[in-house]
Amino acid sequence: MDILIDLLLFTVLIISLFTDLKHRKIYNKVLFPALIIALLLQPMIYGMDGIKSSILGLLLGFGILLIPYLMGGMGAGDVKLLAVIGAITSPAFVFATAVYMAVLGGVIGLALIIIRKDFFKRLYYALSNMRYGMQLLFPNKETMQRTFPYGVAIVGGACLSFFLDGVVI
Repeated sequence: MDILIDLLLFTVLIISLFTDLKHRKIYNKVLFPALIIALLLQPMIYGMDGIKSSILGLLLGFGILLIPYLMGGMGAGDVKLLAVIGAITSPAFVFATAVYMAVLGGVIGLALIIIRKDFFKRLYYALSNMRYGMQLLFPNKETMQRTFPYGVAIVGGACLSFFLDGVVI
């Protein structure tokens, strides 16, 4: 029966990855049915411990990304995706996912900053002008607002957590 939970998890992850990459959205029409199925499957498979684990995972997943969402750092779909991952799995799994997600998000963000066309030019000017005081590498508003679909990091974190058996390295 664990295969049903794993199948549900990977179905949600794959669909969310593609929609986030293509449309920059993680759709409620994917997340809410998955949430309902998770809340029905968990007690059927694991009894009352399953529903308890599912609700705690949901709350933890929601809580982890709530503050970044409220500060404008990510979309509501990202928050709901991590919450649904928690409902499908468990609090321990969603915590490990969040750790891997943060690491992957940082790596992806750093890579995107480096490959932007004007990064090295700005770095050169910032370093050459340091004798006159600090200068920001990305001073204009347009450069600061560039984002990437964070669902990619969430899906990657969940996959790492699954394949590493929830162990945080």
